[in-house]
Amino acid sequence: MYLYLCPIMKRILIAAFIFSLCACNNKEEDGTIGTDVVTNTASANGKANSDIPEIKFEEEEFDFGKITQGEIVSHAFKFKNTGNKNLIISGASGSCGCTVPHWPKEPIKVGEENSINVVFSSEGKSGIQEKTITIITNCEPATRILKIKTEIIVAETAK
Repeated sequence: MYLYLCPIMKRILIAAFIFSLCACNNKEEDGTIGTDVVTNTASANGKANSDIPEIKFEEEEFDFGKITQGEIVSHAFKFKNTGNKNLIISGASGSCGCTVPHWPKEPIKVGEENSINVVFSSEGKSGIQEKTITIITNCEPATRILKIKTEIIVAETAK
């Protein structure tokens, strides 16, 4: 079945399409940098590009040890850009709502150090807990995983 569109309707559809393309940008409303600025580091012929950032963490796992149920604890995962280009962290997310990462929103220059602060709330949890934080960068590989763990002790009065 053939659908006929009059010239005016065609212009309206084209204008709507162009408007929707122009409405897109690289920066998210919460201040983070969109993942569309993260580029593939390999060229079309498969050779790696050495002109990229590299994120080097002092540690990728942290154990809070034993904490009491209801405590809120935090840890700063320190890192350095050891690559050849500015490092951009376009996003970070915890494996659950109890684990909240805070990361630098501005590019980290070559040789600079910074940190990702992770806050964990033990409210309503007990026993051994292991959580992950997924970091999205313009490095190769683009995704990095940080881990935290703790053992949550429930107070006798709460039992």
